[in-house]
Amino acid sequence: MLRTLAIFLAGAVVGAPAGAFLWYAFSPLLFDEVVEERLTVAEVLASGAFRDADAAHRGSGTARLVALPSGGVEVQLSEFQVTNGPDLEVWLSAHPDPAASSDVTGAEWLALGQLKGNIGDQAYSVPPGTDTARFRSVVIWCEQFGVLFSPAPLSPSS
Repeated sequence: MLRTLAIFLAGAVVGAPAGAFLWYAFSPLLFDEVVEERLTVAEVLASGAFRDADAAHRGSGTARLVALPSGGVEVQLSEFQVTNGPDLEVWLSAHPDPAASSDVTGAEWLALGQLKGNIGDQAYSVPPGTDTARFRSVVIWCEQFGVLFSPAPLSPSS
């Protein structure tokens, strides 16, 4: 009886934290977060299409770097969809076409904020004074695990 109780308690002490971690890390894969922000019509400075980073991290839609009528700059994601995951962020990257996580971390980057949802139109402000010409792609980045989820190489508008 005591042995059974000891095994049960040991399993609970080890299993509960392990289960909580696994739920935190992998539950985003089970749920989609849909957002639909109204995107401001603005001058497009550069744009590009999201693509898959690998077989497990897929993305699609369009990234646009735009100059707002108010004078600010933002990154707009339209018809956007990406594999959900924990702690996803939107970054500008100086790498022209990142194919691996090391491409992103090996180049200059600027975090614009937490991804609002893994599906739908959304916008992210670029801090005032940022030299956007230094950045050549928009990436969806998992900060927790240091993993590239989806890159969108940017091409300047003609």
